[in-house]
Amino acid sequence: MSKQEFVVLGQDGADGCCPTLLAAPLEEDQAEALAKVFKALGDPVRLRLLSMIASRAGGEVCVCDLTPAFDLSQPTISHHLKLLKQAGLIDSERRGTWVYYRLLPETTDRMAAVLTRPAGAAR
Repeated sequence: MSKQEFVVLGQDGADGCCPTLLAAPLEEDQAEALAKVFKALGDPVRLRLLSMIASRAGGEVCVCDLTPAFDLSQPTISHHLKLLKQAGLIDSERRGTWVYYRLLPETTDRMAAVLTRPAGAAR
């Protein structure tokens, strides 16, 4: 499966303003792309995996360090990592027999921008 970037609605290249869900209604394709990312995060194991990868000193972690943290089989952990990768949240690199994972901060930054209230919005 190819990597897909979700489109951030209402992005204005002129002022670099961060668009939000409150700025304009989502188009169907934007909602579908965002839903894929949120669906990937809709599982506690995947949230923990993402957190472990994102918070790791040096910015990457070996799968050999992730698997023991869970009471799940290695194939199950690999499946969860695959879903995070397909959602564009992480990337990986094989080094010998091990795979190292790292966060793709562009995706989490875009998600944060979409969920942030515009400046001056009513509380």
